[in-house]
Amino acid sequence: MISFENVSLVYPNSKKTILENLTFSVNESELILIIGLTGAGKSSFMRLINGVIPHHTAGILNGEITVAGQSINQLKPGELSGIIGIVGQNPLNGFVTDQVEDEIAFGLETNGVDPTIIRRRVEEVIDLLSLQAIRKRSLSSLSGGEQQRVAIGSALVMNPKVLVLDEPTSALDPVAAEEVLAIINKLVHDLGLTVIMAEHKLERVIHFVDRIVLVKGDGQIEVGSPQEIMAKSDINPPIVRAAKFLKLDQLPLSVRDLKRVTSSWQLSTKPVNFDKKIKQEPIIQISRLSATYNDQEVLKGVELNFDKGEIVAIMGRNGAGKSTLLRSIAGGLKIKSGEVKVAGNVPDQLIGRDFTDLIGYVPQEPADLFFGVSVVSECAHTDQHNGLSNGATQGYLNRLTKSINWNSHPRDLSEGQKLLLALAIVLVTKPKILLLDEPTRGLDYRAKDELTQILKEVAGTGVCVVLATHDVELVAELASRIVVIADGEIISDGLTRQVLTSSPAFAPQINKVFAGQNWLTVADLIDAQIERDK
Repeated sequence: MISFENVSLVYPNSKKTILENLTFSVNESELILIIGLTGAGKSSFMRLINGVIPHHTAGILNGEITVAGQSINQLKPGELSGIIGIVGQNPLNGFVTDQVEDEIAFGLETNGVDPTIIRRRVEEVIDLLSLQAIRKRSLSSLSGGEQQRVAIGSALVMNPKVLVLDEPTSALDPVAAEEVLAIINKLVHDLGLTVIMAEHKLERVIHFVDRIVLVKGDGQIEVGSPQEIMAKSDINPPIVRAAKFLKLDQLPLSVRDLKRVTSSWQLSTKPVNFDKKIKQEPIIQISRLSATYNDQEVLKGVELNFDKGEIVAIMGRNGAGKSTLLRSIAGGLKIKSGEVKVAGNVPDQLIGRDFTDLIGYVPQEPADLFFGVSVVSECAHTDQHNGLSNGATQGYLNRLTKSINWNSHPRDLSEGQKLLLALAIVLVTKPKILLLDEPTRGLDYRAKDELTQILKEVAGTGVCVVLATHDVELVAELASRIVVIADGEIISDGLTRQVLTSSPAFAPQINKVFAGQNWLTVADLIDAQIERDK
């Protein structure tokens, strides 16, 4: 279905090769997962398949790429729309209409397809993806999972032979992610579609992909079965890391696989006790907060306090009100009623250095913070604007990632690299309150581990860290407390171990395997003494 013949790719002014002499093929009806460290070249690999490189993005390409027997080099991306369907990392940015049904029909209409055929295909896609209930809804009113399903529908309506997905679950809550992945699985097994997917949250996907392509970042890739690649790679989800620690003969790829192996083990350790919250000094005080977004009431009478030195995770379904809560704290949203105070101040009355010294905020779209024309100039602007020593921001960013191209325009970076740059810009100012909206979108496990360590160090100095996230594995490693929101109301507020072990939807992989032990992470497993029957 897809063939690479001696393909090499390098960007102008770049010191590293993205791909070098790659020969590789994808079979029909195969589900391929692309993995690699942040900035290794996964997005470039996928842009080669859909023809964006070299037609729309600068890049020196050698070799031959064919899809369904047609050469990418000789066809422009628009000419590939009937062969390859593309779903980006942020579907909302790719929508061109206002309504679900109109968006699904748009591609067919622009290609001059007969209206009778358009109606039939749109109905088929709506039925296939169970979009009947939202077909007349505004796209901006949809949850993240619904937006992702509409984006997939907009691609499928063109009857492509190949579907390319860039991190389809990165912004989704666990339940919505499972729904989208079930659809992808159905497309492969029931419709025979070939799917190429990049994803960092491997715990969600490795158990049902056919092969994995590991992009190493030095021009080389490695291709193999999930077990083969996981055995060689240090990019591992918790299940695989646990299996490697336990020295199992065969690597499990799912909770079920590991649970079958460990079900007869005798766990000699006592269950981990729940930690006790140490009372600190409140720095964020929220009283009777109600707020609206797009004329809809999103938060309803919220009462919360956050203390100095706390790391609090805000969790809940897409559209529950997590981002609205962060924006209310940051002063970026006019509240309907109630009050928010940060260190005794009303956020929207803070300006200039008074604001940046107190609050650091990284939104879901990190590029909203960028001003420079290169990464170097962006870092220099941050240093100058905040009275920092030259190179301070660059040094912080270098700690988060070694693979960034300093001469690139910030908006040309991968989604993960944009996030790391935004984090460096905010963290280097040493705010007293740090607000992070989905801080691990596009980040590999190594970058997440580094971020976790940095945030723990920051909290250790008394900084209050509040993050809205769907990443339960990150929360298990990092947060001291979890607040769960549903339909704008607080439905749970407690210590991390207590909240995660009491919820099947939010439980991390280790807890699902070793139920009853209150373990959350591989570190908990390592700390415990395990005796198993042989």
